[in-house]
Amino acid sequence: MDARQDDISNPFGMDEDCQNCPDLCETRSRVVHGYGDVGADFVIVGEEPTAAADGTGVPFAGDDVLVFDVLAACGFAEHEPTSDEFDPEEPAVDNVFLTHLTRCRDPERPPTDEEVRNCDPYLSSELRMINPEIIVPVGQRTLESLAFEYTTESAEDLDVESQHATTIRGRGFELIPMKTPADQTTEDTEAFVSHLADVLGTDYRQTKGRRGSLESGRGPDSEE
Repeated sequence: MDARQDDISNPFGMDEDCQNCPDLCETRSRVVHGYGDVGADFVIVGEEPTAAADGTGVPFAGDDVLVFDVLAACGFAEHEPTSDEFDPEEPAVDNVFLTHLTRCRDPERPPTDEEVRNCDPYLSSELRMINPEIIVPVGQRTLESLAFEYTTESAEDLDVESQHATTIRGRGFELIPMKTPADQTTEDTEAFVSHLADVLGTDYRQTKGRRGSLESGRGPDSEE
């Protein structure tokens, strides 16, 4: 599967007519695959598309847009919703890729365990091809789902409430858990931005043995 980086939405060309979850085929507007930079060092993973994401195809659109606010504060997104240049269907991001455990939405319920399993090959493929330095699991279920395969921790030992804005060592990279936007206080958001800025102020690429460093709060491709 080849990346189409000229296409920021679903750049890996994944099946946009997936029929793996018949119930969700009836409730979704579209299949919401990943969005962003295929060479990203950071991947943000949520549980399921919001209503706005179901409409636009952009993960974390609408109710979860706080994620874009955090990315903008750290230099990874140009997120100014009041700007005439802001495009809600194709927000500008740099060095970050956004995706979900599941790709389709049921407005009445969260995804079932079977639906998460059905979507796992999509997520696993994205992570394998991007090979990120840092994964940000958003919400408890996402953190637990990533625990077994991508960390040395057991799901029972992980708690997004207490581990929000902290770093967990993964297998070849690091995880920085985030509470769901709806559960975050202003202090929670500020703590996450501060912690991510601290990470960017260190050589986070050492998780893969790479060289290079970032200035606090700036993206890797920022220019003076």
